Amino acid sequence: MSSDFSDADITALVHENDTYPEQVWYTIAAFLFVVGCFQWGSLIHSKFARRRHHESDEETATTNAIQYKVSLRRIPLAIINFYRVVAFRWTLEIGQSYTLNMAEVFVTVAYIVLMLIYCFINTTSVEGQKLDIVYWSNRVGMLASSQFPIITALGTKNNLVSLVTGISYDSLNYIHRMMARTCFMLLWVHAAGEVVCFPSFRETLNEDWLRVGITAMVAFSILIIVSLRPIRTEVYEIFFYTHFLGALIFLVGGYYHTKGAFGSYWIWPSFVFWALDRFIRVVRLVVFNHSYFGFKSGSGTMDAVTELLSEDVVRLRLRRPPHFHWSAGQTAYLIMPSVSTLPFEAHPFTIASFDSSLLSTVTTEDQSGSDENHETQDLGSSAPFWKELVFLVNVHGGFTKKLKEVAARKGKVKVFVDGPYGPSPDLGSYDTSVLVAGGSGISYTLPVFLSVIERVRKGKSNCKRVVFIWSIRGAGYVRWIEEALIKAVQLAPPSLTVSIRIFNTGSPSMVENALPMEEDSSLSNPTEKKDTPEQVVTREGSFTSSSLFSLRGVKMESGRSDLDALLKEEVSVASGSMSVSVCGSQGIARAVRHALRFPVSGPSSILSGGPSVTLHVESFGYA
Repeated sequence: MSSDFSDADITALVHENDTYPEQVWYTIAAFLFVVGCFQWGSLIHSKFARRRHHESDEETATTNAIQYKVSLRRIPLAIINFYRVVAFRWTLEIGQSYTLNMAEVFVTVAYIVLMLIYCFINTTSVEGQKLDIVYWSNRVGMLASSQFPIITALGTKNNLVSLVTGISYDSLNYIHRMMARTCFMLLWVHAAGEVVCFPSFRETLNEDWLRVGITAMVAFSILIIVSLRPIRTEVYEIFFYTHFLGALIFLVGGYYHTKGAFGSYWIWPSFVFWALDRFIRVVRLVVFNHSYFGFKSGSGTMDAVTELLSEDVVRLRLRRPPHFHWSAGQTAYLIMPSVSTLPFEAHPFTIASFDSSLLSTVTTEDQSGSDENHETQDLGSSAPFWKELVFLVNVHGGFTKKLKEVAARKGKVKVFVDGPYGPSPDLGSYDTSVLVAGGSGISYTLPVFLSVIERVRKGKSNCKRVVFIWSIRGAGYVRWIEEALIKAVQLAPPSLTVSIRIFNTGSPSMVENALPMEEDSSLSNPTEKKDTPEQVVTREGSFTSSSLFSLRGVKMESGRSDLDALLKEEVSVASGSMSVSVCGSQGIARAVRHALRFPVSGPSSILSGGPSVTLHVESFGYA
């Protein structure tokens, strides 16, 4: 510390180190409160809108007749749609696989600016030296340390931020990574400042508080590197282990490092948030997997059946516990000790089945219900999609590659289920619902599709038209959900128009990638001769004559889907409100966002009576 650093400087420095982190917290809390008000207000509005909908049918018909007449009463709705387009459909696209919407860009820039302002404001010493390094070097470290409770909370599955804002934990995960990386850079600024500020830095290397600080930063640096998307995607297991150990080492080291500066009170809440999340998850595991813990035996055990649907997709089916309920679009974490490297690894997957009492009653009334028949039912049957927990797993490396090896021999695995997590889309107030999926993205859109039909049947939804768009790489992929779609279309009430558009992007040479579905006899006789490639081609060639494509509104086309034209066509014929949900690759998500920008969802369209369009993009990828 410089010799001309006065007592007045020390007093100001200590005061600012105490108050500035608090002011940052107040600012973040106020922002989260505003976001929560908007989120919960939107939810409440959608509930009331559904109730008022039936009373306004005649008014809607009149509005449709004069659809191109500008109405000033629709100005608030036009403003809302303008905000939706700018915040969530204008994007910053980096390469082929990384996309940030403007809301994420705004939050990122605003957070970095907020932190930098509080780091370097009022750093002029009593002697008049501007940006005095003694002022900001410690303050930067204290500000960064103060953020780790909320960073830890955002990284957990059960957190208060989701409860307050109504935003799912997986959507908040970007904010978790962004804040962690921002604080990582600030901590290195703090470290560099300390080295420059104190000439005796090397002499203090023998002190424990400094050693643990350096150890913490090394662990944090490794953690940040392995969390980068290319590395995280390719070697998820390494990221999983490193994230756990690195975060633990960093927080413990950070606690002891800041203890000497009386700043450890910013670190210890991180352990509380982490422990609370783990406690809740352990309770869930015990409740939903009680047979493993000696509370029940026999049929309660959750043994999962594995099926290799294609070279890159495994279907996992397990009997649903009577007390386990979920909503369409939710996810669950699966723990498979016999497959994973470590016994406590948890991997997230969307639940591809639908928890339905109505559809289960309608579709299974002629089934005996015996466990034996349940286990040997046709793999193509629709029953699993509302009687069991079903997961469609994309095969990559590591864990999913091992699961594929089990599925190749039709093995069974014991599974712990932790969930469900995430929100379920509330589409009851929308007149039109469009569901777009690519490949295994139907894990999300299929249960939502079934949910729409059930809610309309029960009179809980205003939906008049539902559109199901699915892009696949082989016609045989339809067999995964063929019977479920047939039953769903047959159960749709007359008031609901159902349109199913399936696009086969694969060539005839790719049909071997879609393994044929086998009949009951092949389940009971594993040695039965399988179809030859020629038989597969024959079945693929005659596939479009199946009963699914004989139903009204169901169509399969060759080639890529023109999502821009499809969505604009739906918007042109829609009235009232319209929801678009997409789960697929970055290319599919980008195409949907581009199609629903201006002028399709612009103020002029809304003011002229066009539909108010809401877009939901579900993340798609490996863990």
